[in-house]
Amino acid sequence: MPAKNLSANRSALGHRVSYALRHPQRVPRHLVRATRDAWLRYRYPDHVAYYRAVMRSDTRTSPEAAVGSRSHERWLALGAMQFDYLLGHGLRPEHRMLEIGCGNLRAGWRFISHLEPGHYYGIDISPDILAAAQDTLVRQNLQGRLPTLTPVRDLTLRFLPDAHFDVVHAHSVFSHSPLPVIEECLAHVGRVMAPGGWFDFTFDRTEGVEHQVLREDFYYRTETLIALAEKHGLAARFMADWEELPHGQSKIRVTHREGGRTS
Repeated sequence: MPAKNLSANRSALGHRVSYALRHPQRVPRHLVRATRDAWLRYRYPDHVAYYRAVMRSDTRTSPEAAVGSRSHERWLALGAMQFDYLLGHGLRPEHRMLEIGCGNLRAGWRFISHLEPGHYYGIDISPDILAAAQDTLVRQNLQGRLPTLTPVRDLTLRFLPDAHFDVVHAHSVFSHSPLPVIEECLAHVGRVMAPGGWFDFTFDRTEGVEHQVLREDFYYRTETLIALAEKHGLAARFMADWEELPHGQSKIRVTHREGGRTS
């Protein structure tokens, strides 16, 4: 995977023209996305409702592509990467895990297999992708592990119990979220985290101007998200070793401020 471009403003006209000239074969797909974006912006001014509609559209074509995997092999590889990373950073079978934006269980089926029965709880704003997640459970013969899969309207987590989850995980969620949605999650995730627990999330990182492409891809500076976590009484640190892996996003780990580091 090529090195991350941390300075580009992908929303700038000059960048878009240059990209189109270098990759003309991708222009038709982008025009389709832009047309869909305009229509869905009109129909769904609320971002969560907008992205739920995006997922509905993408899932009809391919559940694996809807969660960002260009092929089944890439779907498997990205799931294994997430699982191996968490396994090497403290995930144990007895932990209770909440996966925010669990999708069609690209990594989730591995977490479910590893954790004790009933210890995995997956949520997603898209009922369509959760139906695909059920198909993944059947294919992997994991019904006996008793995972919970729940559609949600927002990220307030208000229906979940206090101090319950040892591990909270959100892969490729904040990369598609504006700051108010991210802040909503960070304002409430500490309540559901058990003492000593942690919350890992990925994001699209920039060291330049924070920007978005359509309403689907958002780029943030690391210090912006760390400060947002600290605003809500959490400690956050950039996970530099994730950067060594072949993945385009970056990762931050959040803990209770008084809980120190978990590694």
